[in-house]
Amino acid sequence: MSRLSQRPADPVVGESHAHESAAGHVTGTALYTDDLVNGHPGILHAYPVQSPHAHARILDLQVDAAYDIPGVVRVLTSADVPGVNDAGTKHDEPLFPDTDGGEVMFVGHAMCWVLGETLEAARLGAAAVEVDYEELPAVLSLTDAILQESFHGAQPTMLRGDAASALAAAATDPGQYTMSGTFEFSGQEHFYLETQASIAQIDEAGQVFIQCSTQHPSETQDIVSHVLGVPAHEVTVQSLRMGGGFGGKEMQPHGYAAVAAIGATLTGRPVRVRLTRTQDMTMTGKRHGFHSTWSVGFTDEGVLTALDVTLTADGGWSLDLSEPVLARAMCHVDNAYRIPDIAVHGRIARCHRTSQTAFRGFGGPQGMIVIEDILGRIAQTLDIPAREIRRRNFYCPGDRTPYDMPVRHPERLDAAWSQVIDHAAVERREAEIARFNATHPDRRRALAMTPVKFGISFNLTAFNQGGALVLVYKDGSVLINHGGTEMGQGLHTKMLQVAATTLGVPLSTVRLAPTRTDKVPNTSATAASSGSDLNGGAVKDACEQIIDRLRVVAASRLGVPPADVRFSRGLVTALGTDGSLTWEDLVGTAYMQRVQLSASGFYRTEGLHWDASVMQGEPFKYFAYGVAAAEVEVSRFDGSYELRRVDIVHDVGDSLSPLIDLGQIEGGFVQGAGWLTLEDLRWDDGNHDGDRGSGRLTTAGASTYKIPSLSELPPEFHVELLDKAHEEGAVYGSKAVGEPPFMLAFSVREALRQAVAAFASGDGHAVVDLPSPATPEAVYWAVERVRSTAPVGS
Repeated sequence: MSRLSQRPADPVVGESHAHESAAGHVTGTALYTDDLVNGHPGILHAYPVQSPHAHARILDLQVDAAYDIPGVVRVLTSADVPGVNDAGTKHDEPLFPDTDGGEVMFVGHAMCWVLGETLEAARLGAAAVEVDYEELPAVLSLTDAILQESFHGAQPTMLRGDAASALAAAATDPGQYTMSGTFEFSGQEHFYLETQASIAQIDEAGQVFIQCSTQHPSETQDIVSHVLGVPAHEVTVQSLRMGGGFGGKEMQPHGYAAVAAIGATLTGRPVRVRLTRTQDMTMTGKRHGFHSTWSVGFTDEGVLTALDVTLTADGGWSLDLSEPVLARAMCHVDNAYRIPDIAVHGRIARCHRTSQTAFRGFGGPQGMIVIEDILGRIAQTLDIPAREIRRRNFYCPGDRTPYDMPVRHPERLDAAWSQVIDHAAVERREAEIARFNATHPDRRRALAMTPVKFGISFNLTAFNQGGALVLVYKDGSVLINHGGTEMGQGLHTKMLQVAATTLGVPLSTVRLAPTRTDKVPNTSATAASSGSDLNGGAVKDACEQIIDRLRVVAASRLGVPPADVRFSRGLVTALGTDGSLTWEDLVGTAYMQRVQLSASGFYRTEGLHWDASVMQGEPFKYFAYGVAAAEVEVSRFDGSYELRRVDIVHDVGDSLSPLIDLGQIEGGFVQGAGWLTLEDLRWDDGNHDGDRGSGRLTTAGASTYKIPSLSELPPEFHVELLDKAHEEGAVYGSKAVGEPPFMLAFSVREALRQAVAAFASGDGHAVVDLPSPATPEAVYWAVERVRSTAPVGS
């Protein structure tokens, strides 16, 4: 067993501890970026001037009237940018449109920012700014972008075998079938509780210090430094904590931090940028909506033989993270299923919408929904239970993915599948559901099971590195810094447990400092479910350096070889003796002997390689597996439905912190169910009433955009962690948990599909066309189609 994976005899990891800020969260004492405003006397407030057009050229921008508003201090435009006027990493995202002929690219695009003594003064000043536009042609929908061949960047292809030949053979083989279809599905609003927020100030040495709600402080630092035209060491970014991120604060915060930094540089005063909910929803990127076209081959027993699929992502107006999101979608179109011959083609549509960005799952859900939709259709075509179709297609030991990576530990998927069937009494409940449906003509129930196989690591190999700084003070207390950010997911809690375990001290001995770029440099985003793997490895490395030094000191005190020294819960002992030291005593001795009591740790994920030009390699350290069973009940009168029960078995390896992991599994599942059933992201693209449309986001607030609430939670919600799932080569044998549970929610959508099919008349069966999100309205019309159409096999 590797040193990274091996646990000591009495570890703190594996124990269930409350979130390290839980008390602060529930009492309101936990501080977030915007709570720090009162600590900055003289702070200025920023307010944007937003475009009413989806695409237009700025002919004239008049800001003089803004200065007539009492309290307005400065109006920031493109002329005020001292460095590079770009907020993206692809240099296709101007921070400010040029005031002389620049273009606004979506409704809500900020062309300038007004700084005021109060937020109200800034708002009134923004309203007074006069802009003369020339409207330009706009691409307002994903479908229109495809028709007009409006695309960003590269169009990659992933190949394994010969899909075209396999599909042609299936079309003529009497024991095989082919099927084709088109499936477009919506994006998703992050709807984090804390909107985008940054506070910038200049200290006495001219350093730019930024408090920012960001998942990627190092990249925020990079963007701000190039916008200001200064080296990175003159910019420090701190992320105290976030009130949610879900990927929406991986790339999106950088521009707002840069606006605050420019304002602070020009005025010499602290500047606050904090978006209102409507501004946040109209200005920031979403989960990418996708359009897919596919052709599939399968046997009369439902075994997949071939797939040819084209995935087109709605990238919005600039690239942002669309290329890696598309790559992950392409790498997850297989989900947990072996497809012998496959061709996956990818494109990124360029539309006049917000620049779509990272969201929990990072393209994985968009790839996996395609194959799950296909398998649901195959099951209903063949009239074979959908869970049996899925099981028949599971990966087996020795199989490889379409990108030629070995599928390691697929037996864990079988174990989780069997555990759900057993513990959730699936077969008994299916019989009960059949009896219910036979006696309730206006209501139908269904139970569906779906698996998840999700790759863990960043697509870009270079991002798979983490850093940490661990300080042990003379009294034995410990302070840790690491490069990951806390957005409520419990990363800091896990890092405290990793440090306590590695040092062999009680959890109370360790404290954690806020994430800052001047403590741990060049960090990767807290994203891709890699926060615990990367930062945990770095924290463990730093702690082990300190322990290796202390072991020598302890060995001298105890009269044993250093290899015989043991550290556990604050007590230092030696094999074969009764002697012992307290942790505090040992640290004091080490200090007096001038032994270094701090260390900088580093971790890099080994074994990764990826050739993006041919979409082949091993981009992931391992796969996380999970299985969910969801039971629903649907009313034919209005399409309303109830999620009656959910059962989940999920593979988190040897959990670092089980209570944290259970919360992540539950939260991820509910957020996934929201995307698939409730969260109807709509734009005025004109396609519904024949006009040209405005390009405006019509669901720009909580009144029009529905996220899951307590009323949508199942009355029975059972979550178990898979037993005997140690992951060799990962920190203390654990696995990532942030993103994979999101996709377990496919079980809800597939249960709805089966419940709708149960409304078919006669003795036949129906193939259900179910939109996503499957809102009650969408379910109602699906039921109507089933009831008015002769079912298959009738």
